[in-house]
Amino acid sequence: MSTTYLVSTEAQREAAIAAAKATLGEKRCIVLPTDTVYGIGADAFSPQGVAMLMAAKGRSRNMPPPVLIAQVATMDGLARDIPDDARKLADAFWPGALTLILPAQPSLTWDLGETRGTVALRVPNDETALELLRATGPLAVSSANRTGQPAATTVEEAIAQLGDSVEVYLDGGSRATDEAESTLPSTIVDATGDTLVVVRAGAINIDELRVVVPNILPAKPDTPNQDA
Repeated sequence: MSTTYLVSTEAQREAAIAAAKATLGEKRCIVLPTDTVYGIGADAFSPQGVAMLMAAKGRSRNMPPPVLIAQVATMDGLARDIPDDARKLADAFWPGALTLILPAQPSLTWDLGETRGTVALRVPNDETALELLRATGPLAVSSANRTGQPAATTVEEAIAQLGDSVEVYLDGGSRATDEAESTLPSTIVDATGDTLVVVRAGAINIDELRVVVPNILPAKPDTPNQDA
């Protein structure tokens, strides 16, 4: 049986985050608002929680979820060999709708799926999400929908798709309003090679990225727009 918590006031948010933190500690999933769309989240260091996340979405291990973090400084604890250009993008667009694919620290004891030694990191620009991340640490978070279906922009849409596979839903209102940064997914940039490459176009366009990193390469026209 799932429970929905409002996060409109400070008192509501405090109770919601406490419930979400307890659920994550029990290796179960939650749904949370972000600056793009609603996300389904699990403790990034809980293989059981991540497996439940992927099962709820109907997603295979070949599509590992990104990891949300509360601040730029956490990036160095989770990734290695971070290019200067990736740091420039992080400084310019975090918190925000930018996901960076980086080489993962080999010492980390987690299982996000078939990552091929990488990790996709993002700092969301949403106060509820950031407060939760400060309380819990890094979370594996994917869009709150069944794979192949539209991403949820309201908690009701998330519930309709995910139901009781999620223990706690945090209701931050519609993401399709001026309060949300964008209902587009985050822009994903691969920073594991010699040159940064956009692998999914999203809320931050290539022209904005090139102001910071002029030589970044655009996404290929046939790149699939996977949910994340």
